[in-house]
Amino acid sequence: MFALYITLSVGCIWAGIFLDAWWILGLPVGLATMGLAIADFRKVFFLMLACIPISMEESLPGGFATDLPSEQLMWLLTLVGGLWFLQNWRSVDARFLRHPLSLALYAHLAWMIVCAATSEDLYVSVKYALAKGWYVAVFYFMAGHLLNTERDFKDLLWWFFVPMLFAVVIVIVRHAAIGFSFEEVEYVMGPFFRNHVMYACSMAIFLPFIWYGTYWYPRFSAAWCLLVFGIIVFLVGINFAYTRAAYVALIAAICIYWMLRFRLMKVVMVVAVLLATVFVQLVTSKDNWLRFAPDYERTVTHKRFESLITATTKLEDISTMERVYRWVAASYMIQEKPVTGFGPGTFYFYYKNYTVTSFKTYVSDNPEHSGIHNYFMMMAVEQGAPGLVFFLIFGFLTMLKGEQVYHQTADPGRRRVLIAAVLCFILINLLMLMNDFVETDKIGSLFFMCVAIIVNIDLSNITAPKYTAPYPPPADLPKKS
Repeated sequence: MFALYITLSVGCIWAGIFLDAWWILGLPVGLATMGLAIADFRKVFFLMLACIPISMEESLPGGFATDLPSEQLMWLLTLVGGLWFLQNWRSVDARFLRHPLSLALYAHLAWMIVCAATSEDLYVSVKYALAKGWYVAVFYFMAGHLLNTERDFKDLLWWFFVPMLFAVVIVIVRHAAIGFSFEEVEYVMGPFFRNHVMYACSMAIFLPFIWYGTYWYPRFSAAWCLLVFGIIVFLVGINFAYTRAAYVALIAAICIYWMLRFRLMKVVMVVAVLLATVFVQLVTSKDNWLRFAPDYERTVTHKRFESLITATTKLEDISTMERVYRWVAASYMIQEKPVTGFGPGTFYFYYKNYTVTSFKTYVSDNPEHSGIHNYFMMMAVEQGAPGLVFFLIFGFLTMLKGEQVYHQTADPGRRRVLIAAVLCFILINLLMLMNDFVETDKIGSLFFMCVAIIVNIDLSNITAPKYTAPYPPPADLPKKS
């Protein structure tokens, strides 16, 4: 078998050179990965995690696109994981499948399938549903099976952190070579990151895992120093990414931590819902939304970050006002199809018919085919009001359960992992107010894995001893004479 594999590898190398077809060179690697997945898919799972930070988006014929090589590993793991489940379903922890967060996720996915079946563009919606399927299969169900012990959490940290650090260092070095120019920030992001927003937000949401990872190792040990170095590098990268959402996320992370400590999650959620309701009422009543229409000539791209911040406060920033342009169109689309929506993944193909000319900007042609830049509104457009409700229930339940499990967890190591997962999940939800990148591998992977971690730690607490004191008693008490 080994000799046959070597012969095949050499043959593929020569064929790739002779035919000038690079994809042939990947056949031996693909076969080896398939064999490894069959023998031990745990190793392929963590290999996939290592590929996510350095994955590259690639367009394919027929309107398809993929992330190389992370998405191909997702396909493989979905197939192998499904076969494994069929053979070993009796050994699967049924409590994970029956957990309230799992049930909420089922409801979200079930309604997505209904909306896909009634979609305005069945082809696009089926592609979307399939992609969502292997994301959930790998990053929720398989992660729930594999991420249980402290060793698993450490593997998650290092397999994701090291490649991410490598990619960030490359971007910083390239950016430094042009003087950390704000005007050229998009140019240095490739090929690992779609844009500076994806780059900065990926670092911001993973920082909690690195921060709490330092508590696993003695101070000034090699692992501790590398993690601290990574925190510094990530903060430098976020600073020079010039992304307002990432700056807000760093501040929000501190506030969220204390919110969890003092059990304020329910209060904050009620206040947030009330504020959102009042805001929508004020904007929609008496056509007040028309007052937000931008000045077409003054709403332009700014070449200095200071000018961008000033323009944002005056509603003259082109990226913010282009979002408003699409949100106005989305509001009309929601009114048009309030129950099942236009179908998952279809916003781009229909929104221009519902736009209002007075909100148009210089970039409204949208040649990059970007989305609505608000994931919650996108849910309402593509899956109707019920789809938004199901997704909000899933998100709110996850946050509430995260707070509850945090105060029930006795083991300090698990508490740190839990707080990192809850912080990461809430930050992603906050960032989704201005972006819609949950369907990307760098964000969507962490989104579902954080939920799986919360569920696993909740289940482990059922059999763990009650948390009655901050410190355990000494192992050997002195005997009375």
